[in-house]
Amino acid sequence: MSTTAVQLSAEVVALQEGIGKLYDEHSAFWEAILGDHIHQGYYDLGVPPTDVRTAQLRMIDESLRFAGLLEDLSKFPKNAIDVGCGLGGTTRYLGSKYGAKCVGVTLSPYQVQRASELAAAQGLSDKVSFQVANALNLPFPDGHFDFVWSMECGEHMPEREKFISELVRVAAPGATIIVAAWCHRDLLSSEKSLKPSEKQHLDKITKVYHLAEWCSIADYVKLLKPHPVENVKSDDWSKYITPFWTQATHAALSFNDKGELIVFILFETNKNACIIILNVVSSAGTHDTTDITTAMGWMNEGYEKDIIKFGIVSCRKAK
Repeated sequence: MSTTAVQLSAEVVALQEGIGKLYDEHSAFWEAILGDHIHQGYYDLGVPPTDVRTAQLRMIDESLRFAGLLEDLSKFPKNAIDVGCGLGGTTRYLGSKYGAKCVGVTLSPYQVQRASELAAAQGLSDKVSFQVANALNLPFPDGHFDFVWSMECGEHMPEREKFISELVRVAAPGATIIVAAWCHRDLLSSEKSLKPSEKQHLDKITKVYHLAEWCSIADYVKLLKPHPVENVKSDDWSKYITPFWTQATHAALSFNDKGELIVFILFETNKNACIIILNVVSSAGTHDTTDITTAMGWMNEGYEKDIIKFGIVSCRKAK
């Protein structure tokens, strides 16, 4: 093995350790303000936004519709994987609403424990399960799942080619694959890279959320080209998630459902009220959340400046 390969491997390990620690320490915080779905929501245009949870569930349904999975529910997949499952909200939703058996994987032991607790409380332990696993080396045989789902996980992937390869590998022939992720804007034909100011903005978010190098929606489509997939579709859904980051911060202006106080400071940025939440006291302990909530403002700003895009890509593995 070359020195370069060893160094890259060490960087990957370090990044993944940081991701696991991030979610071990802060998932209780995210649950306090967002509930058990740690992902953005889908909102209709031109009407007052719904609440966060309604929008998050709508995001799942619209993603399934985008991939053609809601056209005939009698043919809905029976065996699914949720790669980067967080607290298992989507995993349980696929099991409870659509009857699929689903396994969720994450790098965070805390998330596995909490997701399993929520599944048991909802009577879904026979439908869903959770385990710590590496998305770059999934512990499942080839062609094991008839539905592969990954929502807001790809942005953490340091070897994105390997990530996509693993999603395709564990998909059965004919299986649907959906990937939704934070992306940077597509480059113009005259551009070779983002502007320095844009890179600087994304670098701030990358450091806080332990992300890998950002890529575009078009890059995800390109990564699928070497693989045996068909019906590849992609879209930019940025306009449908606009209210999310403001709603997420506003959600912190109260006690959570456990009666735990979320302390905050209100500040103004880009004419939008944003909230810095300092600490949340929970069963997982007390952790400083200043950085990750400051980054929420940077995410909002990134969308406003057209630097950040919310991309969705779906395809079907060839039979």
